[in-house]
Amino acid sequence: MSNLNNNIQLYEDQPIRAAWDSKKEEWCFSIVDVVGILTEQPNQRGASNYWAKLKQRLKEEGADQLLTDCQQLKLKSPKDGKRYLTDTASTEGLLRIIQSIPSPKAEPFKLWLARVGTERIEETIDPEQAIDRALQTYQKKGYSDEWIHQRLLSIRVRNALTDEWQKSGVQRGREYAILTDEITKAWSGMNTRQYKHLKNLKKENLRDNMSDMELILNMLAESTSTEISKQQKPSSFEENMDIARSGGEAAGEARKAVEARIGEPVITSQDAAQLNSVLINMVEGVADMNKDSSTAESDTDED
Repeated sequence: MSNLNNNIQLYEDQPIRAAWDSKKEEWCFSIVDVVGILTEQPNQRGASNYWAKLKQRLKEEGADQLLTDCQQLKLKSPKDGKRYLTDTASTEGLLRIIQSIPSPKAEPFKLWLARVGTERIEETIDPEQAIDRALQTYQKKGYSDEWIHQRLLSIRVRNALTDEWQKSGVQRGREYAILTDEITKAWSGMNTRQYKHLKNLKKENLRDNMSDMELILNMLAESTSTEISKQQKPSSFEENMDIARSGGEAAGEARKAVEARIGEPVITSQDAAQLNSVLINMVEGVADMNKDSSTAESDTDED
């Protein structure tokens, strides 16, 4: 339990108990709290009874794996503040449970899941739609066009690297993560988890919270690893580890050279919100300067 950090999430101003699992890097939510809100139960007992009946119905529907994946974690009770074992589910599990709740409040979630499912099918047929949606998402989050260009390029660089890994028999999931850690550590001095901790990130994507320079160096590390892999044609995971380390070290040398020239660290603890805030302040500052300049010119003309 030491790796779990309890927290409170809000939905329509109503509290939902949650715990962050730092090992799995995912949130676990109190199912009773969610069920109680969506079915508008008058109290905790009513929510618990509803969840007990829903569990039975899910079992009858054959959702045994879903119920197996639900964890019992000690969460603080809203009544007496003591911790009791409570059924929790990950985001994926929770969305599946919501699909089985016949309630008007659950309907928006079901419609959203249907829309997302349709989009994913469309993206399989026409991958360009995935790029367009990613572009729109980044724009809505306030990223600059220049940063978005770098980010989309980084995705292409990453895909080229994973294609090489796939050719040499590297397994998706754990082995991909290990190689990514090796590259990240070699160029930045930190593994992925340490890097995310520096930026105070949890489930957020690390690359989405990198500055332009961080993205460029990460791309250099991955692109170099790809080129080395093409030349050496590794046939084992250990050989891929050596290549990942070598590609990362090349970008690490570039980072140190840049830092020596500019006199400050390239790696920043700022996340996307802070980086975007800096950008917005810069844009507003330029706008104010232009405004002041126009006013001065206007005053001069009047004289």
